[in-house]
Amino acid sequence: MSQQLRSATEAGIDGLAGTAQPVGEEFVRALAGKDGAALRAVLADPIDFAALTPGRHWTASSSDEVIVEIMLGRWFDARSEILGIEALGGGVLPGREHVSYRLRVRRSDGDYLVEQQAYYNTDGGRISWLRVLCSGYNKTNPR
Repeated sequence: MSQQLRSATEAGIDGLAGTAQPVGEEFVRALAGKDGAALRAVLADPIDFAALTPGRHWTASSSDEVIVEIMLGRWFDARSEILGIEALGGGVLPGREHVSYRLRVRRSDGDYLVEQQAYYNTDGGRISWLRVLCSGYNKTNPR
């Protein structure tokens, strides 16, 4: 995790980290750090994955598909620098857990906020069923 991300994360979620369940928080921190190994540690394989982003529905059945092809390959690829976690929360529903998060992202044309809601089930401490709803990239300061 970069120093810039660590500083933004610590500043951005002070006092909120306790609202998300540990596995959900680990998932968000791994995603924000663009840390494929940490994502593999928290996502089960196989996984039942589906997501909705503006303009597209995504599905996958392996953690590699989720990490390499979708999350780090398309959503937050090399053109996207994740600067930090702006918000992190969550909770437990009957039979399901929830984590919500807002990421500050920089691209060549400006800064963005991306908010996602994730619902998940775990098996053996790893996420085995995951549904994500994404706001898309919301520009905060045009360049």
